[in-house]
Amino acid sequence: MGTVFAIGVCHSIFGSVSAPGYHPEGMYEFKIDFNGDSVEDITYRFTFEPRDGNGKQRFILRRTMGASAIDPHAAGDIVAQGTTEDPATTASGLRVWAGKAGDPFWIEPDVLHAVGHAFQDGKVVDLAGWDARRAKNLFAGHTLYSIVLEIPDNELLASTGGSRHIGVWAVASLATDAGGWWPHNRAGLPMIHPLFTQFNEDLGNRLNGGRPADDFATHGEIIMTEIAAVVSAYGTAEDPKAYAEKVAHRFLPNILPYEIGTPASFGFAEWNGRSLTDNAPDVMFSIAANTPIRLGIGKESVVSKPRKTFPYMPLSS
Repeated sequence: MGTVFAIGVCHSIFGSVSAPGYHPEGMYEFKIDFNGDSVEDITYRFTFEPRDGNGKQRFILRRTMGASAIDPHAAGDIVAQGTTEDPATTASGLRVWAGKAGDPFWIEPDVLHAVGHAFQDGKVVDLAGWDARRAKNLFAGHTLYSIVLEIPDNELLASTGGSRHIGVWAVASLATDAGGWWPHNRAGLPMIHPLFTQFNEDLGNRLNGGRPADDFATHGEIIMTEIAAVVSAYGTAEDPKAYAEKVAHRFLPNILPYEIGTPASFGFAEWNGRSLTDNAPDVMFSIAANTPIRLGIGKESVVSKPRKTFPYMPLSS
């Protein structure tokens, strides 16, 4: 058995780009915390070469551990190498794939924007005139470039000191002219940015550029204020501020929890990783507002269905 990590970049919804794929001056990292301090203990770092004449890119996967895991300049150990679109497997059974894929997720644009306005303006989600029967998937037919890493559970457990409970997040960074790294995208729990940063670019940039360990101290107040305002507008809690504080502590630090060796499931009952078919928007929107918020669509709206075998991401159309 293995634990699968996956991220998507360069989404086609933003239009065509001159050099699609993975930035040759970037690095893409999976970060794992296994002692609950919201600081990474292991980092798996992908870097890519420029596209060749066939549009493929060579990549190198490095692993840094301990104090080096937080250092973007640490050399680390090379654990795998390969070329986009071609699966790579190491002697230990670790598997890697990077390439163009269909988007396996879904979001309803009218609900998405209404939720963003609600949390920005402190009001109920205004869906007046919206007909759920006409709900559509904004991502249907779109593609992205994915990175999939599957680590054998025994190898991961050996690295984590036997702890089965881990916290996971991903960071995409670009090299700066000054020789440093600019983290321009950080993802842990789903839907954090759609909830709080659709109309607050500054908050989005600060969340992306920060560290999970600092999330609550830095962003907790604004997240609590926005949740409390929406909950108060709905009248669904006797003490909206107390409710908002509890939810903010669930949302921050922005880390996805998972128990190694168990089925991934992101729902109302538990957050234990996330499968490609979990309805994360309904879960996160409803928890934040303390009232049911539904997209009106689900996994049936996905045009590109996830594969049952590695690399699991859908084939691109």
